[in-house]
Formats: sequence, C-alpha cells, structure tokens
Amino acid sequence: MRGARRLDGRGLLLVPSAFVWPRVFSVLDEPWQPSLRYPPRAVAMLWHRRSATVSDALAGVLGRSRATLLTELTAPASTTGLARRTGMTPGGVSQHLTALRTAGLVSAHRAGREVLYARTRTGENVVEAAGAGSPPSTAHA
Repeated sequence: MRGARRLDGRGLLLVPSAFVWPRVFSVLDEPWQPSLRYPPRAVAMLWHRRSATVSDALAGVLGRSRATLLTELTAPASTTGLARRTGMTPGGVSQHLTALRTAGLVSAHRAGREVLYARTRTGENVVEAAGAGSPPSTAHA
C-alpha cells in the first residue's frame, strides 16, 4: 500500500535489515507494531571479502596504525567501527583520525548520532601511490 498512513500514537519501529536491500518495507496493519524495515548503511559490503593490506611504504611514512586506518576507509566508517575492525582502542583511533584529518587525508561528517570518516581525494591518492589497499603482490623483482 502506498501513501500516507496515520500511526495514531502507536509509534514506529525502525528495523535495519540486510535482507531487504535495496528496498524499504513497512508493516502498518493491526495487531502488529508499525515498523519500517530498511537496508542499513554499507549493507552491500556485508558479504564483501576483505583483501586490503597495508603497504610497508605507507606504514613507513604514516606509521602502522594511521596507515591501517587510512587503508580501512574504503567506505565511510565511525571511530567505533574502525576500532572494532582494527583492534585499536576507540580513543587511539580518534587520535589517529584527528591527525589524518588535519593532514587532509580524511574528512568527517555527521550522520545522525555518529561521525563518519572517509578518505579525501588526497587520501585516495596517497593509498593508491603506496600500493596499499590491494592484495599483496606475488611478483618478485
């Protein structure tokens, strides 16, 4: 059913679901709680196999932690999400992201209650030039 519907004070339950992507579904009929099922941010990456590696060259210039964070930012991510993925503390991630942001390698924007960080064009160029973010090469010189 399309169009506007009155909730009459019943509230609306928001349910993120990877299984509705890329659509949005609603349940508004009695006796159920009115709900809206929607695809969460970055759901397309859910089944994506991670193969990014941190190049030694990038780690030599930025330090291993900052290089790791810059390499991990293939899609916008929060401090908490990056901490979870890298094993660093949220405070440490925050400090490194501040340094990367000051250097112009990452940007930050608010999305609801969290701040999402993303590589800038300069950050993308640095990662690409260092050969980071791709599987390790098996070629020998």
